[in-house]
Amino acid sequence: MKIPFKSTILLLSLLMLSCGGKEEKKKEGFSVKQQKTTTEKAVETPAVSGDKASERVDLTTKGVGPIKSLTLDEAIDDAMAAKGKEVYDQMCLACHRIGKKFIGPAPNGVLERRTPEWVMNMILNPEQMVKEDPLAKELLIEFNGSPMANQGLTEEQARAVLEYFRTL
Repeated sequence: MKIPFKSTILLLSLLMLSCGGKEEKKKEGFSVKQQKTTTEKAVETPAVSGDKASERVDLTTKGVGPIKSLTLDEAIDDAMAAKGKEVYDQMCLACHRIGKKFIGPAPNGVLERRTPEWVMNMILNPEQMVKEDPLAKELLIEFNGSPMANQGLTEEQARAVLEYFRTL
């Protein structure tokens, strides 16, 4: 019994000696090496410095799309506006809130800032508007690159939504 016991002790001693021997020197304190990173963002600036595209008034541009000319009656068509509210609540409310900026701009007062043709083209043709219309491009940037989804509305539905916007 003495030999296996002595062998075990000898073996453990050798293992301890073979694993030891490396000394880790600890440094006082610590240091962090930081590298400066520079990031340059290409930002398109609005046509008029300091104003937001969503607040800018442009009653000359008609946008890009099927609507070239649109004349609004003096009186609001209440039946059409009610239908427009239904379409708006179903298709637009996920991104647009009345009276406040959300994922997209607030629709109230839009006809004081944009032509009816521009609004209709934006509703009916948002992909091409964002590609080709300068104001739509600026809106895309202002609203964090969230493009307006094409809801596949008919011209009649878009016109009803426009009429609803007139009531806001």
